[in-house]
Amino acid sequence: MKITFRGAAQTVTGSMHEIETNGKRLLLDCGLYQGKRREANERNKTFPWPGAAVDSVLLSHAHIDHSGNLPNLVKNGFSGPIYTTAATADLCGAMLQDSAFIQEKDALFLNKRKARRRSIGVEDSSEEVQPLYTVEDAKKTLELFRPTALHTPTKVDGLTYTTFEAGHMLGSTAMKIETEGKSLIFSGDVGRKGLPIIRDPEVMPDADLLIMESTYGDRLHKDEGAVTDKLAGIINRTVQRGGRIIVPSFAVGRAQQLVVLIHELAKHGRIPSIPIFVDSPLAVNVTEVFRKHEECFDEEVRAEFRKPEDPFGFSHLTYIRSVDESKALNDLRIPYLVIAASGMCEAGRVLHHLRNGIGDPKNTVLITGFQAENTLGRKILDGKHEVNIFGEPTVVRAQVEKINELSGHADQRELLTWMRPIVTPKLKTVFLVHGEPMPQEALKRAIEDMYQLQVIIPKRGESFTV
Repeated sequence: MKITFRGAAQTVTGSMHEIETNGKRLLLDCGLYQGKRREANERNKTFPWPGAAVDSVLLSHAHIDHSGNLPNLVKNGFSGPIYTTAATADLCGAMLQDSAFIQEKDALFLNKRKARRRSIGVEDSSEEVQPLYTVEDAKKTLELFRPTALHTPTKVDGLTYTTFEAGHMLGSTAMKIETEGKSLIFSGDVGRKGLPIIRDPEVMPDADLLIMESTYGDRLHKDEGAVTDKLAGIINRTVQRGGRIIVPSFAVGRAQQLVVLIHELAKHGRIPSIPIFVDSPLAVNVTEVFRKHEECFDEEVRAEFRKPEDPFGFSHLTYIRSVDESKALNDLRIPYLVIAASGMCEAGRVLHHLRNGIGDPKNTVLITGFQAENTLGRKILDGKHEVNIFGEPTVVRAQVEKINELSGHADQRELLTWMRPIVTPKLKTVFLVHGEPMPQEALKRAIEDMYQLQVIIPKRGESFTV
């Protein structure tokens, strides 16, 4: 078995790991890389082989940094099966089409702006912007999904593939692969105990090799009680200033978590009854998928669904689909909170809300998840005085707050605990992926100290034969 790390190697996005075994080539995930625009576009559009050279894809979960480049793989000739859970397949039904739609619309917007600049004599020799893939490519991709149940060994191209609850988001999995007398566990993204909505990560079996994420390998999260207190404080302070709260959010998982938490705060009178908007057609569609897959919920949320009031749909919450409704929010002169995609501020409607609101010191930009290096969200979080939004310099005057504790990624202690059942004399090597260098080095030292294992931090394109 040969493993080649094609993405999420010493970085957090673009998860893709190639497995060659029994004369077949499989991919663990096929995600979009996010970072500097030119570099991201080049990485995402270029594969090291034709799509037809890939036999199958094993998909851990639906987040775009794990699934988002599948339509481009199909565009390049892939026509094999994509194995994942039913919930992930349904989420990708919404997410991949949304990703394609956003790319088409952003390309149209940027090309129109180029044309306007040229019409007034501004020299611009750059080529027309092309979307990475289209909605039609995404639709073709969805036909290839093959839903598989948890804990059910499945034969795929000569190997056996079994999935386990990862506790990261709806439908997320860790997986065990058995082939050539060896076993490999791929963590996907490891979740945390006690997160809103979803079930806790499951105990994993043993294996010879482990590929594990390391996003928060150098830090510890605070408990959820501190999160609700912090969220209430941010909302209340902003309302007192007469401002709005702009929340860039991943449409899948994070948006639904925030809605449930805000519902609880409002129900108990801890925040005022300001309008709450979820401004993302994707988040609206994804919330319907959540309702369809109650089997993925923890018992607490299943109990809430048995009550009259839907935790995803309370009185002062409005889901927005149309562009006109979205634009109308910028004309409101009262405090409100808007949750809009995307989570790292790289695309979608949140860019318009930021362009219209980030210059007002009364407002708050609330960051609720990991921001990859070179993304707009990271620049805002790092305190840049000026950022580019749609290519135009924009001064940041709004308050910037962050709540990392809602992250669906396990911290260092949780990762060490999660991997403990896998650590038997059988386990020989741990590969750390999906992390930036400093967190990875910290986690590497912690694993070596606690478990005395060989830990490797692979580079992009690096291969290992086992």
